[in-house]
Amino acid sequence: MKTKLTRHLLRLLVIAGVMSSCNKFEATNIDPSRSSNLDPALQLTNVQLRFSGDLEVNEKLGLVFTMPLVQQIGGIWLNRNGQFYVYDRNYLSSLWNNTYNNDVVNIVDAVNRTSGDPAKSNMNAVCRIMKVYEFARLTDVYGDIPYKEAGKAYSDGIIRPVFDKQEDIYNDFFKELTEAAAQLDASKDAVTGDLFYRGNIESWRKFANSLRLRYAMRLVKVNPEKARQEAEAAVQAGVFSSNAEMCKMNHLNIQNTYTDVRGNAVSAAFCQSEVIPRVQNTFIEQLRSTNDPRLSRLVKYYIDIVNRPFERIDITAPVVAQIGYNGVPSNEYIWDGWRNPITIDVPGRGTMQAVNNDQKAQLANFMIRNDAPYLHLTYAEVEFLLAEMAVRWGSNNGGTAAEHYARGIQAAMGQLSLFPGGPVIPDTEIQGFIRANALLPGREIEIINQQLWIALLLNGPEAYANWRRTGFPRLTPSPNYDSSIQTIPRRFEYPLLELEQNASNAAAAVQSIGPGGNVWTNRVWWDKP
Repeated sequence: MKTKLTRHLLRLLVIAGVMSSCNKFEATNIDPSRSSNLDPALQLTNVQLRFSGDLEVNEKLGLVFTMPLVQQIGGIWLNRNGQFYVYDRNYLSSLWNNTYNNDVVNIVDAVNRTSGDPAKSNMNAVCRIMKVYEFARLTDVYGDIPYKEAGKAYSDGIIRPVFDKQEDIYNDFFKELTEAAAQLDASKDAVTGDLFYRGNIESWRKFANSLRLRYAMRLVKVNPEKARQEAEAAVQAGVFSSNAEMCKMNHLNIQNTYTDVRGNAVSAAFCQSEVIPRVQNTFIEQLRSTNDPRLSRLVKYYIDIVNRPFERIDITAPVVAQIGYNGVPSNEYIWDGWRNPITIDVPGRGTMQAVNNDQKAQLANFMIRNDAPYLHLTYAEVEFLLAEMAVRWGSNNGGTAAEHYARGIQAAMGQLSLFPGGPVIPDTEIQGFIRANALLPGREIEIINQQLWIALLLNGPEAYANWRRTGFPRLTPSPNYDSSIQTIPRRFEYPLLELEQNASNAAAAVQSIGPGGNVWTNRVWWDKP
């Protein structure tokens, strides 16, 4: 794996440069050039790596905004935009500017290059699935976006693409995922360059169907019948049935930079700061109030060593003995670190002082290693969605709501062992937790999605989307003296560059948003009160 990634890196950087649409005189999602012999396999590798390896996007989308917004991570200066709703147009534009300029251009081109070629039928299907996945992250954050015309300047002469309605984009997602899954055929071409499943055709089929289930459930408020139909069809076609089938990216043990995408960029975002982000009390209280066995495994106390995150001194046991588990309040920073010291005895180090900042819990080291896997879509999520389907529609997909819920919890706790150095939680503890935290009549959907929120830790964009979709967990807005608004934002605003250089199409999209237009307090199409 390491040799393969290292070998491809220089070629991938060349691809990124060739395919990038950085012409400042045109819209940001346009590619003015085209290579005549680019390898779609390398384009696929590039897009897969960058999804979780691009530090610019994952830092601003995840650490700066979405993880603090859903009150999992917070406390440091970098978290303030999401934690306290501090407006920053540049940060809100990061996903748009970097994804359209690189990943959209590459994956659209890869789909076009392989379309209609019998010798590349499976590669085409895989790239179609990856294309849906890329655009879903964009539309779920921004709403209406350029979709059908995005990335096509090199072939169609389109300079300023129109914005498609999110409803139309989702309808095309369902079509693409259905057709691509049906197109996959293990007797046909081998898929090379695939870092998700190493070209395993059946795994890609299940990934496509599981994505279809995820996106179908986005529609439960805006179009419940469409949601039910698409979800049932996805399940019948075959979704994940074990942790072994989930979609994850195994990164290398390399500290990412803004140009090297081989390591886990979420981890790099955590570790490049002088002060490591803390866990918010909202998250800790959910674990503590339910006696969740993950609390002692996920949440630790450390004394930080500046710029050497994995040399932090673990002081969990003595601090827990004195104050229990305590994170950062949702509306506070962790400043004034010298205050309220307590004296602790650390084995092997003797007596030490733990000051205020040391008494704010952090994620365990194994969660933020450079080679931590990025979990794109898990079996746990699939089971929680199946449980929700059973509650909403009485769906019988191999179990009752309670049975799917229990499988989801077991899978979510089990997936921690996939991290290097991660824990294996004994089944006795898992089963005890399930028995003590059963579904309650009238609160089933809330309880299911509280567990999904925990399972989505470190996947900020998806946790943010699922919170908007369901309203669970119930989050209390956390503005402070720095806040630009007093309520939790519901979408990201379009970049200024797009509004200026694609003015007429962007203006139409802004008009369709409704009163207030392009503001982050408005909602995307599927996000209904």
